[in-house]
Amino acid sequence: MPEGKGCTMTEKCLSHLRVVEYSEMVAGPYCTKLLADLGAEVVKIELPNTGDEARRRGPFLRDNPDRELSGLFLYLNTNKLGVTLNPELPDGNTILKQLIASADVFVHDKAPVLMESLGLTYEHLSVLNRRLVMVSITPFGQTGPYRDYKAFDLNLYQAGGEGYLLPIQSPDPFREPVRGGGLTGECICGLSAAAAALAATFSQSATGIGQHLDISRQEVLMTMVQLELAMFPNVGYVRNRLKRPLLMALPMQCRDGYIMLSALGNREWNDLVQFMNNPAWSNDERFELWLNRHLYGDKITPHVEDFVRDRCKHELFHGLQARAVAAAPANTSEDAVKSEQLRARGFFTEVDHPRAGRLKYPGAPYKMSRTPWQACRAAPLLGEHNELIYEGRLGYTISELAVLRQNGAI
Repeated sequence: MPEGKGCTMTEKCLSHLRVVEYSEMVAGPYCTKLLADLGAEVVKIELPNTGDEARRRGPFLRDNPDRELSGLFLYLNTNKLGVTLNPELPDGNTILKQLIASADVFVHDKAPVLMESLGLTYEHLSVLNRRLVMVSITPFGQTGPYRDYKAFDLNLYQAGGEGYLLPIQSPDPFREPVRGGGLTGECICGLSAAAAALAATFSQSATGIGQHLDISRQEVLMTMVQLELAMFPNVGYVRNRLKRPLLMALPMQCRDGYIMLSALGNREWNDLVQFMNNPAWSNDERFELWLNRHLYGDKITPHVEDFVRDRCKHELFHGLQARAVAAAPANTSEDAVKSEQLRARGFFTEVDHPRAGRLKYPGAPYKMSRTPWQACRAAPLLGEHNELIYEGRLGYTISELAVLRQNGAI
């Protein structure tokens, strides 16, 4: 993969992999971002003129709704090459198949019926490339009565059972469920797809044969429910968001925000009480056993809330952690960016983009001693690498590309 400005030639874990991505928004692009960040060459396909839907989603740099300035797109597509291509036109379909013929992995998020109509099923593509690992990310999978249903993040949070449990510890069992914050569900789907793709390429390297990975976003989210999902088929119990006896179950408001703390065991409880200067109410015999502390959590929690209300969250955080009491502030984005811990670990990195300029991005959530993570390339401009890929790799001439561009294929 051509190196970007400021990127060294250090060999990366997945430098041997070629990936073609035909997806947009979050789940598919996050999957391939994880592979690209580990060194895989990812060629991202976008429709001519319009590009990835994420280009039209904010927040936008300087509040300018420019398709090259979407923060969502810029983050999800670092370290990738970008081309424009319309696989629904015959010439575009041919070019996509040429790219796939030399790829190790093909990631898409298109509906099964569309892929069938375009001749882009695994059965067709594996004839062109028997080593191909094809990753299909759809709302409900390739089979079953829901295979052709559409769904977005909000729908899938409910279909997977996650939304029914939120907001957790609600005092109102009849209030409507919600979804998780941000695009967490989409990123989890992308992460699961990337893990499956890596496992399949490991098998591919040993056998020389690829396989089709059918990723159901509903099923991914169902794996995150964990205990709650297992309770009904085994004991017939449907757990909901209703508040249960649990000591200090929710974030507590302090002077400059919120803090979450936990004192489950006797040692932590005693250290918490000492930190609060051994208040008289803590001597109540009902609070001696850990189980009783949960059962009487509604009696204890208000006292702790009174204690933290007039104190700063970082004062509480450092004071409690010094006593090995589990505590963490509810960080704003400003808190996270200015975190001394993240600064010490070099978590944030800066990347130069030809339109957006030099911006700070979250880095990798891991440290690798031999093959370090690097942000080698900013997210591509729309069609930025057309000549590099179509002329340099597939052998198309400038005049041929001009015709393809005129007929809308690229």
